[in-house]
Amino acid sequence: MKIGIDIDDTTVILADSMIKYADLYDIEVLGKSGTNGNLGLIKDRYYLEALYGWDRKTKYDFFDCYYKNVLEECVLMPHAKEVINKLKNNGHEIFFITARLSNIPGCNTEKITVKTLNDNNIPYDKIIFDARDKLKYCKEYGIEFFIEDSYETCKELKENNIEALLMTTKMNENIKDESIERVRDWNEVYIKFNKLFNK
Repeated sequence: MKIGIDIDDTTVILADSMIKYADLYDIEVLGKSGTNGNLGLIKDRYYLEALYGWDRKTKYDFFDCYYKNVLEECVLMPHAKEVINKLKNNGHEIFFITARLSNIPGCNTEKITVKTLNDNNIPYDKIIFDARDKLKYCKEYGIEFFIEDSYETCKELKENNIEALLMTTKMNENIKDESIERVRDWNEVYIKFNKLFNK
């Protein structure tokens, strides 16, 4: 089976390093107050705009300064390594399909991502970057199962008959939709995968 996996806040924890450097930028560069205790405003993938009141240009100015640091400091989600290795050892193909940007000056996103995966002994068959339209790549490569932290992406995949599990994060935990299956960690991913496909 071909399995699609998102990277940020699914395979690695991105939000912690993102907020660390976004606070630094907001305070030291923009002269503002940082998150100012407003972490409860994190509701979706646009949390930088919600937390800091940034427009699109400000967000990309921040990325130009700190995106490299954010990516380099990501840490692996608990049990991701063990479960992905189990899936690979069971004969499945692993496709990382990520919206990570590969056009940020001074940040070799592909090199950093490959290093993170290799340093943690995470196996894979292919990595696709700048994947805004994940359904498109799932169709192109015949992905049958996907693990993702974006509710919108999971819903779109399910509507197109691709099994998807939503990794619960601060950005999506308040969304109520019984049609979307959730997991809270990689051990749950493995359990639900086996229930779905090894009936």
